[in-house]
Amino acid sequence: MSDELRVGIIGAGGIAAKLHLPEMQTVPGMRVTLLAGRKESRLKTLSERYGIPRWTHSYDEVIESDEIDAVIVAVPHPLHVTWGLKALNRGLHVFMQKPLSTTLEEAEQFVQATEAGSATVLALPYVSSPPVLAARQLVQDGTLGTVSAARARFSHGGPEVYYAGIQQIFGEQSADALWFFDASQADAGALFDMGVYAIARLVALVGSVSAVTARLTTVAKPTTLEDTAAVLLDFASGALGVAETGWCDAARSATFSVHGTAGRVMHDFRDPELRLLKPGSAVNEDAPLLEETVDLAAWPVQNAHQHWADCIRQGTQPELSSAAMARHITEIMLAAQESSRTRRTVEVHSRCGCEPQ
Repeated sequence: MSDELRVGIIGAGGIAAKLHLPEMQTVPGMRVTLLAGRKESRLKTLSERYGIPRWTHSYDEVIESDEIDAVIVAVPHPLHVTWGLKALNRGLHVFMQKPLSTTLEEAEQFVQATEAGSATVLALPYVSSPPVLAARQLVQDGTLGTVSAARARFSHGGPEVYYAGIQQIFGEQSADALWFFDASQADAGALFDMGVYAIARLVALVGSVSAVTARLTTVAKPTTLEDTAAVLLDFASGALGVAETGWCDAARSATFSVHGTAGRVMHDFRDPELRLLKPGSAVNEDAPLLEETVDLAAWPVQNAHQHWADCIRQGTQPELSSAAMARHITEIMLAAQESSRTRRTVEVHSRCGCEPQ
């Protein structure tokens, strides 16, 4: 492969417009050569805005094209693995939108196909951000002592709020029915849409999960799918974690914290800093905590598309966004669904392959 990385995108919707195409503009040597989607107006808008030479309504045309080296799968959740497998079977590198799948069988198929080939696969969520990498290092080097617990929350006001922003990008006025709310199209609700971020960060920070106890509920949205979820994670290490998510959080949340026998680290998306807290005394519980800001200079900001391109050129797989990691996250979320349905704790059998040790 030449230094230039030619990319085709399957799906010309909101995530392509809001994430993929803007981020790719910052990656040297990465060029979108073919875009596929359903709506001609969106295809024309994105092609003109980002200088894409050709568009099509056929996803298969992208997969079969000799003009690309890699594919971004940016279609609705239930279609991810179908098109990801087609790309892998063609020997193409794959950037997979989250969640990987809503079935364990599909997730296993995708991992097996990845392992059978030599293509680089980045499966979102992308968790290699400076705060997560720095916090992971604090876990690895023992700064926090033995990790006992962790918590993460990722939530927003709902897909209708997100979609309104997408319509503004495209200059659209129509109020199309949201597939997010349609159980026949989406398969899963807020857990797979937003909870995947919280769970992925906790696994990256603490390690593999061995069991799940969860509650899923619908509080306010016009859907039979869950719009709110809380998941208790039993980590293989013995630590406990809590992942919270929802579509009913108008003020938005994106936070995580890790608690250990020697200290605590915490991050909130509203604050660019990562904060480390330690006890001020080993014998006086009332002594003020010692707080410091963790230096993030060792972990420069790198978007997911740059990381993907680097891994492709190095012939490696992304450590924290691999297919195996995505399968583990998928199994955790499926276990959460089963736990909520049966009111029982459900075991998780896969492992993430990226333990922080």
